[in-house]
Amino acid sequence: MDHPENDSQYQGLKVETSPENPGIVNPYLKNRPRARKRELSVADYVEGIRKGDVTILSRAVTLLESTRPEHEAMAQEVIEKCLPFAGNSVRIGISGVPGAGKSTSIDEFGIHVLNEKGGKLAVLAIDPTSERTKGSILGDKTRMEKLAVHPRSFIRPSPSSGSLGGVARKTRETIVLCEAAGYDKIFIETVGVGQSETACHSMVDFFLVIQVAGTGDELQGIKRGIMEMADGIAINKCDGDNVERCRVAAGHFKNALHLFPLPDSGWAPRVYTYSGFFGTGIKEIWDGIYEYIDFVKANGYFDRRRRQQNRYWMYETIDQRLRNSFYQDPEMEQRLIAAENSIELGQQTSFMAAHRLLEQYFLKLKEK
Repeated sequence: MDHPENDSQYQGLKVETSPENPGIVNPYLKNRPRARKRELSVADYVEGIRKGDVTILSRAVTLLESTRPEHEAMAQEVIEKCLPFAGNSVRIGISGVPGAGKSTSIDEFGIHVLNEKGGKLAVLAIDPTSERTKGSILGDKTRMEKLAVHPRSFIRPSPSSGSLGGVARKTRETIVLCEAAGYDKIFIETVGVGQSETACHSMVDFFLVIQVAGTGDELQGIKRGIMEMADGIAINKCDGDNVERCRVAAGHFKNALHLFPLPDSGWAPRVYTYSGFFGTGIKEIWDGIYEYIDFVKANGYFDRRRRQQNRYWMYETIDQRLRNSFYQDPEMEQRLIAAENSIELGQQTSFMAAHRLLEQYFLKLKEK
């Protein structure tokens, strides 16, 4: 490329052309061997987790999320050995419509409870996975500025990987690892209002739904199924000109909640207003959460709910293993391709194809 600055009229000024292939900045890095992480044994993982080593805990969660069979087997062994040290935490599910300020609120909630109650906090944030690229941003740490640098917090964003409504399949096991590492408060943030709430509700002690006011018909932002699961509703952005709208919305939600029968816990869900940005009203929410925990522990519902959740996840694990066994079978992969072609050609219905594929799969299992 010619530079007009190199013309004779511009004496004393010369612009060099850049090389086409500049290469790496430091040529000595090219021959430098890449440092490999030390392979950890099951005992190394368990020991590191029990000591609260954040690096080893992160590696254990990565191992847990891996789909490689040898990693899955090792991860299950780690979980089994960590299980006796788990269960001593308060698990809180946090959901809400996109844009409700969940991540900012979690940042404020977390800092408040760490300062007030001490202990350690783990945040398991589920990031939406692209259906096209299968990638996700995993940007929750950028929105949780205070917790991201707090020495007693652990933030783990995980891709939803297309699982039920966005709740990562391995979140339940990650809770066990975090509890074994000494985290006595665990937040689970879901993608948004949808099917993911059902799965989230089945692994937490308190389910908080975050709403915003001033967006039209507030009651349309939360459906019956979600309201029946909620142990508390918190209306965010209650500041400035929005304070009155928040109070009106809170009245609407309280009236709507009175229409539902009392939950099995015996606790009447409450409605709170707060500002995640200014950090006001957060103490009232936490006071309500701990009041709920004391209430359900006193009447036995806390332990009963956890036993129900354990049964639920047993069946979920069975369903997942059966699905994986079917779809990862090489013979069934070929039969699936053939079935897809026959459906596209109109030679059989999708229901008939599914029925035949399952029959062939079960017959193959019998012959083994």
